[in-house]
Amino acid sequence: MNNITKIKNALSDRGLDAIMLTNETNRRYAIGFSSTAGLALITKKDSYFFVDSRYIEAARNTVEDAIVEMTDVSSSYIDKVNTIIETNGIKELGFEDESESYSQYLRYAEKLKVELVPAQSILKSLRAVKDEWEIDSLKRAQKLAEKAYEGVLEIIRPGITECDIAAELTYRMLKLGAENISFEPIVVSGYKSSMPHGVPGNKKIEYGDFLTMDFGCKLGGYCSDMTRTIAIGKATDEMRRVYSVVLEAQLAGINAVKAGVAGCEVDKTARDIISAAGYGAYFGHGFGHSLGLDIHEEPNASASNENPLPSGAVISAEPGIYLPGRFGVRIEDVVIVREDGCENITVTPKELLII
Repeated sequence: MNNITKIKNALSDRGLDAIMLTNETNRRYAIGFSSTAGLALITKKDSYFFVDSRYIEAARNTVEDAIVEMTDVSSSYIDKVNTIIETNGIKELGFEDESESYSQYLRYAEKLKVELVPAQSILKSLRAVKDEWEIDSLKRAQKLAEKAYEGVLEIIRPGITECDIAAELTYRMLKLGAENISFEPIVVSGYKSSMPHGVPGNKKIEYGDFLTMDFGCKLGGYCSDMTRTIAIGKATDEMRRVYSVVLEAQLAGINAVKAGVAGCEVDKTARDIISAAGYGAYFGHGFGHSLGLDIHEEPNASASNENPLPSGAVISAEPGIYLPGRFGVRIEDVVIVREDGCENITVTPKELLII
């Protein structure tokens, strides 16, 4: 699947002749093909994908609705693009102003026979709203990650290390058919669970620990993301209270998600509950981020986003409380923004699990 037609329509809306895509994720979004090298050029009329000999055969077998050509020492990306510019009379060429390096921009500005116009906002806007085929990939990736998590629960016990659990999560997701992991798993226990993005280490899981696991995988290029915090052997009254507050905040935030509601309002709904319980100073990140081909996309359900969430956006729901040097709790689901509310695609139970 590709999004060439969407991009062509967006070019007309913006009054641009064409757009050049070099960012790997944007290229995949546009033409439906993933490679570490390549350049996609979408004009109002035609579409092109230029790539070197390492990927040319796979590209020709995969890419639809675009002309695929190989680059070499005698015909570089710039040569290819200039040919299309001259052939089609292109005067303004959109480029990815947010992801292109400054040095590369200067090179394009010097070598390409066209005016370069910042246009990454086109891709950001399009990617913010997922089609149902994209959502299907997200759901399949989420289902796979949850199945891997269920298997890992069976091996968690005092004495196993954080790195062991992270490795098992990765192995099981790949073994079940994932293309890749969405990001390096965050597996932290005990006092380390107070670090939202802590790194798994050789620390052994101990009786009485909270264990936080944040992980995901990719299918069809699309990411899953989930977090569960469990207790090992027992949970103190304070641990149970913090967990209960986080869960209450998450459920309230999810209930507030609806097309047209500002991201900051969703965040506030959850944040008010955490603050009222006396833990406001210990919830430092936003309620959630968007995800898709990248694990972090836009729009966000955060205090800084005053824009309404569009129907078809995909956001995480992951409030947390982190008590430095003691313990932390985060619970994360993924929801699809709909006109009448949201669809939660994470089915793993969220009641406090003690194993």
